Formats: sequence, structure tokens, C-alpha cells
Amino acid sequence: MKLFVSNLAFGVNENDLKKLFEVFGEVISVKLIIDKQTGRSSGFGFVEMGSDLEATKAIAELNNKIIQGYSVSVTKSNERESKLRRTW
Repeated sequence: MKLFVSNLAFGVNENDLKKLFEVFGEVISVKLIIDKQTGRSSGFGFVEMGSDLEATKAIAELNNKIIQGYSVSVTKSNERESKLRRTW
């Protein structure tokens, strides 16, 4: 299950997220969204867990938890079936 993680401190990196979620099970992937103009974190990202049970535990334990001074939001990601691209 893929999770959406938001309201992250700007100092949090992908390795920090992986360590945070590994407590609850296998972490398949971590993607922190980086602002192209500043080169720093945009304050949100995605974590894919090995199973739905592990992801559910992570949501229950980490949602609204204070991490580096920020109340982090962890929810199930609304994955897009496909991206629509405009052609002009």
C-alpha cells in the first residue's frame, strides 16, 4: 500500500522517512517531493509499505504524531490510474 505523508519538516530526507516507517514493516520505496526552484523538500512525499497490514499500523501510529516539531499527516495515497497529458 502506498501512503501519502505530508506536513513534514523541511529537514526530513528520504532516509529519515525510511527509518521512521521501517519500524512498522518492509518499506518498498520512499519518494520525497523536492521543490525544483529551491532544491529542498516540499514537505510531503510517498512511502510504499510491503503489506496493507503494515501500512495500516504505520497510519495508526504516525498520523498526527509530532516529528521534528511538525504534526505529520499519514494517509492512504489516492493513486492515479493514469496521468493525462495535454498535447498542444
